[in-house]
Amino acid sequence: MAGKAFRKFLPLFDRVLVERCAAETVTKGGIMIPEKAQGKVLQATVVAVGSGARGKDGEIHPVSVKVGEKVLLPEYGGTKIVLEDKDYYLFRDGDILGKYLD
Repeated sequence: MAGKAFRKFLPLFDRVLVERCAAETVTKGGIMIPEKAQGKVLQATVVAVGSGARGKDGEIHPVSVKVGEKVLLPEYGGTKIVLEDKDYYLFRDGDILGKYLD
């Protein structure tokens, strides 16, 4: 899943690199949803994580998510990064709202 692009890019500190899931383009009834009417996708898959943030005590506090987990993102925020013609987003660990359980 990670591919060659992630050998060239690794998030630092408490940063998390995610790939947003695809937006729904068809309703359950089979009606096509126009692009302007589609809502912003808030679910993403974690593709790379940093080592963690250094606390005031000097110890490194690990990131709370792991590669491959599905997470819930805030509606706004994140930094868009293009790697090998694909869009990814970089968030701080504290900005991620939650993760989905299997």
